Amino acid sequence: MVESLRSFLDPYGFIPHGHCYLWKPELVWLHLVSDGAIALAYFSIPLTLLYFISRRKDIPFNWIFCMFGAFILACGTGHLMDIWTLWHPNYWTAGLIKACTAVISVITAMELIPLVPQALALPKPAELEAANRELEAAMRQLQQTQIQLIQTEKMSGLGQLVASIAHEINNPINFIHGNLTHTKEYTQDLLKLLQLYQQSYPHPTPAIQAEIAARDLDFLKEDLPKMLASMRIGTERIRQLVSSLRNFSRVDEAEKKPVNIHEGIDSTLLILHNRLKPRLDRSGIQVEKTYGQIPLVECFAGQLNQVFMNVLSNAIDALELSPKFALASDAKTSSLNLAQTQNFPSIRIQTEVVEQNWVLIQISDNGMGMTEQVRESVFEPFFTTKPVGKGTGLGLSISQQIVVKKHGGQITCLSVLEEGTTFQIKIPIHQSEEIRTVKAKPVFHTSNQLNLT
Repeated sequence: MVESLRSFLDPYGFIPHGHCYLWKPELVWLHLVSDGAIALAYFSIPLTLLYFISRRKDIPFNWIFCMFGAFILACGTGHLMDIWTLWHPNYWTAGLIKACTAVISVITAMELIPLVPQALALPKPAELEAANRELEAAMRQLQQTQIQLIQTEKMSGLGQLVASIAHEINNPINFIHGNLTHTKEYTQDLLKLLQLYQQSYPHPTPAIQAEIAARDLDFLKEDLPKMLASMRIGTERIRQLVSSLRNFSRVDEAEKKPVNIHEGIDSTLLILHNRLKPRLDRSGIQVEKTYGQIPLVECFAGQLNQVFMNVLSNAIDALELSPKFALASDAKTSSLNLAQTQNFPSIRIQTEVVEQNWVLIQISDNGMGMTEQVRESVFEPFFTTKPVGKGTGLGLSISQQIVVKKHGGQITCLSVLEEGTTFQIKIPIHQSEEIRTVKAKPVFHTSNQLNLT
């Protein structure tokens, strides 16, 4: 067997291929260099194909690239054999290599034919681009839906809770407030009766005189009406707060109704009153209201109040963290600085009618303002400049949805670094018929979501 194979591959009886070229150097070198360059190129192509399919395993029918690689590798070996036969007449070996190349090429060609329809069915670049655009639109819609779901899941019970608490507080406080009127009348009657007794009996017994001295009767007669008046003021304050909570939540209003915008702003300010008061590290935040003569506006009052809450909360955040309003640790130095600068933290609220059918609400603060990069991103979902855990970055994004999509309005952010920030909210006074018929979906506010400094 071995002898038969050896005799088969024996070059005896043949002459090298170079004799056909008459051993002309230029002709021999021409074939030598050409076959060498072709062989080198053929050997590099399978390596490239192998690297490609190893990195892109997601490509369908990538096995055909292996078939191409084997075919090209066999062709390269054939060209190397052509160089060998220039001096060594091993034509049987060269023939076997060509036979293997033929078998591989036929198999590759046969396997390639059924793949042509599958390759033609692959999406075209334009189709892929259109599919990508549709996918991006779906992702944006999914992101918006995710925002709504997060907010709904987090704050779905807030409106009902506020309304329920307000109702529970309102009943006993009304009882107390109503009885204070009668208590005041009864107290005045008792004091008049006591005065009449003092006039009729100017010289009471020693025991009564001792009790009058012990109880400080003159102070009681003077302080008791003041105490009742302060209690009445306190109950009035609680009733106002309850009314503001109910006005702010407006959970029973699922359709657009004519609403007094100023009442919504005032209710929001009353809820935020505690954050506006002076603190140890800064003076109180001054609120300047310049209300214009505006009519009732058709809107979802509860949702629009959420917009006011988000914008005002962000303005307070910016003023609280603004270093130019921080008080010095030394009280004297602090008073001197404030007296010199007269630059107190303030929020300015302006309303006016513009372009006949539009109401413009401007909410400005004199904080540190924003960079252009931050200003351009304030309405992006989940964008926040606060530390992790301090804010979700959804407040202004949801506010934009409420103003633009729910009311057909506009919300714009204007800011100058070191000077302050202004949010302009434009709402149509009368909604178009298409927008008017839209039912409100629950969109709940989150305060303190964006640091504007």
